[in-house]
Amino acid sequence: MRELARVVLDDDYEFGEAADGIECLESARRLRPDLMVVDLMLPGMSGLEMLGELRSDPVLADVPVVVVSAWDHLEADALAAGAARFLGKPFEPDELRATVAALLVRE
Repeated sequence: MRELARVVLDDDYEFGEAADGIECLESARRLRPDLMVVDLMLPGMSGLEMLGELRSDPVLADVPVVVVSAWDHLEADALAAGAARFLGKPFEPDELRATVAALLVRE
């Protein structure tokens, strides 16, 4: 997933990567990103748990998060937890690119 995001977005955006949910949350606190793309299936802390932690952090609570997952049945849970958008896997690269661009324009 990280490799796909890099290939799709690298020419247009600056971004960091994390190997698991805990590292993702720590990186977000350090980097204060404008947007995050997060998979639900992460080692250490699930994407839903990480999203809950993110939303409880006053500095990061408003960061738009695009959740991507093969677990389409968790779309409602991800949106209820604060995801701005949900993309089911597999998705088209242009769909990710358009979603990220649309969310960043709203800022």
